[in-house]
Amino acid sequence: MNDTMDVFKEFFELPLEEKRASIYSDDPNKVCKVVHSSVNYDWEEVHLWRDFLRHPCEPLDKFMPIWPRKPIKYREHVSKCFTQVKKVALDILELIGEGLGIGSEYFNDELSKETDIFVNHYPPCPDPSLTLGITKHSDPQLITILLQGDVSGLQVFKDGEWIGVEPISNGLVVNIGYQLRIISNGKLKCAEHRVVTNSSTVRTTIGFFITPSPDCYIEPAGALINASNPRLYRGFRYEEFRANYFKKQGKTEVVLEPFKIES
Repeated sequence: MNDTMDVFKEFFELPLEEKRASIYSDDPNKVCKVVHSSVNYDWEEVHLWRDFLRHPCEPLDKFMPIWPRKPIKYREHVSKCFTQVKKVALDILELIGEGLGIGSEYFNDELSKETDIFVNHYPPCPDPSLTLGITKHSDPQLITILLQGDVSGLQVFKDGEWIGVEPISNGLVVNIGYQLRIISNGKLKCAEHRVVTNSSTVRTTIGFFITPSPDCYIEPAGALINASNPRLYRGFRYEEFRANYFKKQGKTEVVLEPFKIES
């Protein structure tokens, strides 16, 4: 993990012209790119104090050839880290399936088929009171594995206040996404979180987003539905949820509304 974090820090330290020549892009159809603020820059309500690199990770033989060529060790270290993190994520999902009583293999195949990497780079901000690194949101995917490095900035919203998640050396943060909330029929909750900036230290974080395939059908697990626990959400294709999530700019108050079943 340390090698991977180092290679991402080195990537963002490359001269701007080298990064721009390769993968800086506003093209929404480009799957490997660096973006300022967010993919919704032209119509987002708040501009974010960050650059971020994103690209798909699997299948490796398909996507690795479009990853950055610099730093030289980029593809070697990132592919190795992805393979290890994906195994950890699948182990966690097996345990969640057992804990929910829906079986350890429930999240195999299409529900966890894809993994995207998001690397957020937060330069020092002259006035952190004026902006955020990332605004309040919950993740749209199934589960997120985050390596947040050694600089604080991540906060979670609990009991009406923001609480800092302090970095632990070589520790991983696990975020439950909306798809786990829906499949568990509300038994598992998404963590609302945000990122604050600071005025003195660069912060770089690596997020691996375990994601259903676009056509994967999502619905509450049947084993969790009974007379005393009625279905809370309708079924849908993941691509429908994802499109709605970005249309609503990830606002936690509204993104689930189209999928709720009225009692």
